[in-house]
Amino acid sequence: MTDDELAKKNKRLALTCLGVVCAMVGLAYASVPLYNIFCRVTGWGGTTQVAAQLPPPEDIVDRTITVRFDANTSANLPWDFKPEEISTQVKLGERGLTNFISENLSDEVVTGTAVFNVTPLKAGKYFNKIQCFCFGEQSLAAHERVNMPVLFYVDPKLNDDPNLDDVKVITLSYSFFRAESEELDQAVDNFYETAETP
Repeated sequence: MTDDELAKKNKRLALTCLGVVCAMVGLAYASVPLYNIFCRVTGWGGTTQVAAQLPPPEDIVDRTITVRFDANTSANLPWDFKPEEISTQVKLGERGLTNFISENLSDEVVTGTAVFNVTPLKAGKYFNKIQCFCFGEQSLAAHERVNMPVLFYVDPKLNDDPNLDDVKVITLSYSFFRAESEELDQAVDNFYETAETP
C-alpha cells in the first residue's frame, strides 16, 4: 500500500468518525424532545393525550370511569392550589369538565408551571385533554384567585384494551412549581426517570 492510498484511507476513517460524533451529538440534543413526543403519542409514563375535539356522541360507551383529581404545590410557590371537586364520573367518550382553583398568597406576581400525569400509567394513552392550564406558564398577580378549567374525555378505545379491564378509577394529578426553578427541572427529570422504569 502506498503512502497516498494510506492517507486516503486515514482521511476516510477520520471523516467517518467525525460523522458518527456529529450524529451522536445531534441525537443527544434531540433525545428530550423526541422522548416527549414518544410519551405523548404512546401515553408512556402516564402522559396524557391532547385532543382538538370530543368524539361524536355515537362513540360514547356505557362504561363508567371515576376520574379523581389531585393537586400539589411546591414549597417555594406561594400558591393555594386545589381541585374544586375530588372526583367525577364519566362514561368512555363523554365530556368531562372540572375546575382547579389557584390563589397567589404572596404580595407579588408569581409565575408557575404545572407538571402532570395520569395513574394508572397504562391509562395515560386513553386520557385526552382538550383544554388545560398545564400547556404553559401561569402568572398570578398578588393575591389573585383564578379558576383553571380542564376539559377532558377518556377514549372509548380503552374499552377494547384487555389490559385495562381492571381500571375503574383514573387519577389526574398536577404539581405546580415556580417557573424556571431547579425544583421544576428536577420534577420533570423525575417524571421521565419514572416513565422509563417498566
